[in-house]
Amino acid sequence: MEYAAIRHFADKRYCYAAEKGRFLVRLETKKGDAAKVTLHGQEKYLPIKFMDTRRAWGMEIACSDDYRDYYEAVIDIDVVCLRYFFEIQDTAGNVTYYGNHNFYDECVTDVDRMFDCPQTLREEEIFELPAWAKNKVVYQIFPSRFATDKDVPEEVWYQAPIGHKADLKGSLRGIINHLDYIKELGADILYMTPIFSSNSSHKYNIDDYYRIDPSFGTKEDLKELVSRAHALGMYVILDGVFNHSSWDFFAFKDIREKGAESKYLDWYYIQEFPLVMEWGKRPSYKTFSYAAPMPKLNLRNRETADYFIDVACYWIRECGIDGWRLDVADEVSHAFWKRFRREIRAVKRDALIVGEIWHFAGDFLEGDEWDSIMNYQFYYAVRDLIVSEKTGAGSFVNCLSFMKGNLNQALDGYLWNFIDSHDTARFLHNVGNDCNKQKLAAALQLLLPGMPMIYYGDEVAMEGGHDPDCRRGMLWDEGRQNREMLDYYQTLIRIRHEYAVLTQGELTAQHADDETGLITMERRLGDQRLTVLFHTRAGTAELPELKGRKNLVDGQRFSGRLGDYEAAVLAE
Repeated sequence: MEYAAIRHFADKRYCYAAEKGRFLVRLETKKGDAAKVTLHGQEKYLPIKFMDTRRAWGMEIACSDDYRDYYEAVIDIDVVCLRYFFEIQDTAGNVTYYGNHNFYDECVTDVDRMFDCPQTLREEEIFELPAWAKNKVVYQIFPSRFATDKDVPEEVWYQAPIGHKADLKGSLRGIINHLDYIKELGADILYMTPIFSSNSSHKYNIDDYYRIDPSFGTKEDLKELVSRAHALGMYVILDGVFNHSSWDFFAFKDIREKGAESKYLDWYYIQEFPLVMEWGKRPSYKTFSYAAPMPKLNLRNRETADYFIDVACYWIRECGIDGWRLDVADEVSHAFWKRFRREIRAVKRDALIVGEIWHFAGDFLEGDEWDSIMNYQFYYAVRDLIVSEKTGAGSFVNCLSFMKGNLNQALDGYLWNFIDSHDTARFLHNVGNDCNKQKLAAALQLLLPGMPMIYYGDEVAMEGGHDPDCRRGMLWDEGRQNREMLDYYQTLIRIRHEYAVLTQGELTAQHADDETGLITMERRLGDQRLTVLFHTRAGTAELPELKGRKNLVDGQRFSGRLGDYEAAVLAE
């Protein structure tokens, strides 16, 4: 048994309250190393000689990734403080006991050699996530290029490739006029990249956070958009750019004008004067990346933090938005996000908070900062499986298991699973316009738990290379749309909405076969049972044992065969 691979901490990642009196305890071991794991526990403050509170619970493998097995036990307790340890038996029959980060040859009897779990403390840390958002479908819009209410010639709107400075006159009114399209697609949440005053097409360099960019419209337009979306049963999320501002933002403008005499010096990270702001030179102040027009905000400064938290609360109060997606969120302190969450939730208790982060984000997802993330782990896994084909079916499933094994169970159904965005090349571009590959990627998004995020135009097979070419004008001309792709997206979303077992059901069986490229998942919820199949390769995969079941994707009886990059949902 490899002791160095055995991992547990008595914190809210490995031992937490799922609800009052009900706890989940997790232990990691080297994959395939353990044959049996038992959790032992007892009350800390009641000596055995007065009352025997000892209990034992069997632990099961909840999931496995490339390197680890994640053992879990869900236990019911009513104690002041639980003391616990693990009994681990390897495949050769050897047994060790693990308590308080030490290993023992004999069963642990000293409570000080056990792990510690104060019940009330952990129950006070129970995740409070917006119930309305779980497993909802997100539709991402780049407002300057999605729709317009102006007269724009086709050769301008459909220009390709497209540059940063192209003005397509996209507007909030244009979005309002196409809300029915988004609803008919089946999306539940509308997420817009920044809409505040800025001199760029992307608006990530904001100069006035209290003003809708005039090219997009007015605050009244946003109110109307939110109101109409709500009337259609949809929600609206805005993009919060709180890591950095524009160099034309009032505070930085003051620094540019007054230098070291500016009263806003503490709003930024100024390193020296005179300011170095020229393209091609390293700025003399911290920025987003090394982009001089986007100076980094110092949110440790109370005045700066007050200002931006007020901005976030203002748009919730004024226009009724349902939450924020936070740009470059992992480069802002935990202290700020903890305060941000408290104050946002004081205004709207079920506001959704989603952080942009391009790597694993466990430290931001502990229930007191964000509710979700843009799930780049999913994006990378789909890319490696379908685009580059560097990995197989097993690696994709292992990636899902890594996230499941390292995050609170409450987050199941909240991660934003996407295959492209305004920051990446279009998926269809990456796969050389192979629509079958995009259909498979869409199926992986839409037929698994989480919050699938569809980048506008993907549903009609929109093309586009790397930023800025991924931000072309939406294909509104039906002659330019791939209607078969649109029908496929609508079908998958309809199935997702109609069959709760897909997102809420228990995963009763799962198998990934690198040789055939098949991923098979069986889910159960009450009387509902579905088998979901993903064929992740070109060629044909044979499944004669499933022949005759109804395939919800095409409405036909399953032939027992899957073609190139094909998915199926089979009802019993």
